[in-house]
Amino acid sequence: MSQINNIVISDDHPLLRSAIRQVISDGVPNINLLEASTLDETEKILGAANRIDLLLLDIHMPGMHGLTGLCFLRAEFPSVPIAIISASSDPRLIRQAVAHGASGYILKSSPVSEIREAINSLLAGEYWVPDLENNDELKLEDSDRAARLSSLTPQQFRVLRMVSEGQLNKQIAYQLNISEATVKSHVSAILQKLGVNSRTQAVILATRLDGDISVEESI
Repeated sequence: MSQINNIVISDDHPLLRSAIRQVISDGVPNINLLEASTLDETEKILGAANRIDLLLLDIHMPGMHGLTGLCFLRAEFPSVPIAIISASSDPRLIRQAVAHGASGYILKSSPVSEIREAINSLLAGEYWVPDLENNDELKLEDSDRAARLSSLTPQQFRVLRMVSEGQLNKQIAYQLNISEATVKSHVSAILQKLGVNSRTQAVILATRLDGDISVEESI
């Protein structure tokens, strides 16, 4: 009997999730589909499942902060293949997504047959990215940023996300159920790993993953 592949569709647009579900159900055999509409929901599903074979991830979901959410999920669930599904065909965004741990990048405007081919390839352990018009290599600064961010632990990513949202140490400690001293320790480790000297510089580095690329805000 063939193995059932567990696929998570994470997108905050219900109609898009429904469309992707239909595309997969009609053309990809032996699957079990799960859905999430926020980063927190995605984290809970991945944490509760015995095995997830593929995560289809929209970078504009609530809580994602662009590719920062990808980095967080990559750190917490390193064995789960993650494919970004996006309306943007910006070559730099595609390269950054791969540099930050994505196994694939699927354009929402792709033909149905291509989306199915991409998903089957990803389930087979292959990488999938669209053909790029510009073959320039990823900029050194982007690769360096990816390497520094990938060194953070899942808890450090949580703290960094909350710092980026303007939360104080006391608020972060309360939400994560840890002491303020532990929060300060995490912040110090984050600054050291990112090679910056202040919380502001850390936030700027993290938000570049969300704001330094022009990305279409469409489904």
